[in-house]
Amino acid sequence: MTSTFLPDKRAGSGTDLPPPPADPARGRARRRAVNWLTAVSFQVPALVLFIVLVLLPILFALYAAFFRWGGFGMPSDYVGTENFTRLFDDPVFLGDLWRCLLLVLLSLAVQLPFALAMAVLLNQRIRGRALYRMLFFAPYVLSEAITGVLFSMIFAPDDGLADQVLDNIGLGWVGGEWFSDPSTVMATLFLVMTWKYFGFHMMLYLAGLQSIPKELTEAALIDGASPWQRFRNVTLPLLAPTLRISVFLSVIGAIQLFDLVWVVTQGGPDHHSETMAVTMFQFGFKRYQVGYASAISVVMFGISLVFALAYQRFVLRRDLQGATTTMRGGGK
Repeated sequence: MTSTFLPDKRAGSGTDLPPPPADPARGRARRRAVNWLTAVSFQVPALVLFIVLVLLPILFALYAAFFRWGGFGMPSDYVGTENFTRLFDDPVFLGDLWRCLLLVLLSLAVQLPFALAMAVLLNQRIRGRALYRMLFFAPYVLSEAITGVLFSMIFAPDDGLADQVLDNIGLGWVGGEWFSDPSTVMATLFLVMTWKYFGFHMMLYLAGLQSIPKELTEAALIDGASPWQRFRNVTLPLLAPTLRISVFLSVIGAIQLFDLVWVVTQGGPDHHSETMAVTMFQFGFKRYQVGYASAISVVMFGISLVFALAYQRFVLRRDLQGATTTMRGGGK
């Protein structure tokens, strides 16, 4: 009689085979999918906020610029490009463009060099430099509304602090209608802007100066370079990326300037201190010509966008290429 051999499963004989090994390619694909979904889930809230708070208002302003609209209901009175044609026939808006250019030129020629000079001075080892840095940066912390009210009182006609100080030192003839005289309003306004914003640029330059290796300036000193030669040939080239960013922020700020002008002068006297943003506010919220105000906002956006793209393409290109090269080198 022949007996049938039954393999013992406990002995691990042929019926219980081990599971096949996992596919490494499938595991990597699954991990990539999980990582991608995780990254997208973190970006979705910011993307939704950007679309709702930035992209949709821009598109709606562009849409409303082609209508004669008072701001109530939905735009329905289509006028084509009439608002844009009216815009460039308006002497007030053309004056806004000129004043914007004037503020940009004054900022580049006066405000930023002054901030750079103060940064170089406060980068030296002088007593109380921490206190000076705090005092010079403090105006930037104040809101534009507080700054406007403060200087409205300082430059008040006759009984303002500025006129009283000038009278006490025998220069009373210099004072007058600071914000009420068309010939002095822009100069006075730029003085207020410089007091408000130069501390921010000074701190930018100071941070850039402190990032320059001291060994380079010491080597130039050993080679016999004068202070001006060290500044021109060592400090200034290494500070160039910071200078370019500062110029960019200054120009964009001048294009979009609103709150300080509105609090101090509201664009007066007779539109002589008005900016594009103030004109837009006047037509949109005072005269209820929202379609025309939307056209102004579109032009402001276009000017800022063109400048930003051109500046990035022709000025910031070297800095961006250097940053990309550094990131790639760090990843190897």
